[in-house]
Formats: sequence, C-alpha cells, structure tokens
Amino acid sequence: MEDLASSVGRPPEPIRTERLVLRAPEARDRAAFVELHASPEVHTYLGGPRSRDEIEREMPAAPERRPGNFVVELDGAMIGQVLLRRATGHSRPAAAGKADLGYLFLPRAWGFGYGFEACAAALGWLAGVLPGEPVVLTTQTANAGSMRLAAKLGFTEVERFEAWGAEQWLGMRPAVSPSH
Repeated sequence: MEDLASSVGRPPEPIRTERLVLRAPEARDRAAFVELHASPEVHTYLGGPRSRDEIEREMPAAPERRPGNFVVELDGAMIGQVLLRRATGHSRPAAAGKADLGYLFLPRAWGFGYGFEACAAALGWLAGVLPGEPVVLTTQTANAGSMRLAAKLGFTEVERFEAWGAEQWLGMRPAVSPSH
C-alpha cells in the first residue's frame, strides 16, 4: 500500500486552531526537536530517552517535510509534534496499512488541552484529504494521559498486547467524513 505522503501529495498549508498552528517542520525547530526527543518525561512510555549528544548528532539541520508531519506551534514556539503516517511494518494485523496517529508534546505544554486541539485538527485535515480513512493509535496502557486523549478523540480499543516489556493498547477511530 502506498504511504500517506504519496496518497495526499505535498505538505499542507498551516492549519490554525483557536490557540495553535500546525505547520511543516522548519530548520528553526531543530533545538525543540532535540529537546523533545531527549526529554525523559516525554519518553517515559516510549522506551526511555536517548542521550542529547546522540540526538544532536543524528538530527538533520532541517527536519523532514512531508504530509502528515506537523509541528505544533503556540505563540510562535514549537511545543510538540503530531504525526500521521501509514502504519507499515506494524506488529498488529489490525493496524497494518491504516493511517497511524502519533504525538509528542514538551512537558511544559501538558495539561492545557493542546494535544486534543492539535490531534483533532490533524485528524480533520486527514478526513479532508483522505475521506473514509480509518486511523489507529497505539499507546502503553500505563500512559493515563494518552489513554484519555485517545478516548476523547474517539478511538476505541481493538486489542491489548505485550511489547517492549509493557502492555500496549491499540485503538481505532472509524473513518470520519470531512466537516463543512
């Protein structure tokens, strides 16, 4: 199955919500990406953080710009990332080939509803460019915040499974028609 980028073409114009802007990554976001990927809090349920030095060495000067890869910006500063990509090579047959939602937010942005606002906007964009596309999301069951966000976004449990030494939750959001 083709990847999400080839399905929808070029990265979209910025998406504006009440408080946020979702836009393509830019070179100016590099430091925030390093902070995001080196954060022990962000990676508590993602296998733990990697060293800042390792991330600095591996992070390109300009992050990849492709459809479904959104920087989440608040007041001109990056606070997180939302990813919509094709679930290829997924260990769970129920997820294979579907659009997969992922998100990471800096700890200082937690607890303000930004995750819901940004993910809902990205899902709305996806419904507009790929109507009828179901979306999957995987998180650790121990990640209470992510479990609440998944439910609020309309994901329902498909299965639970063991991976990376922890119980994982796979949810699916049925296809949603774009709103007009």
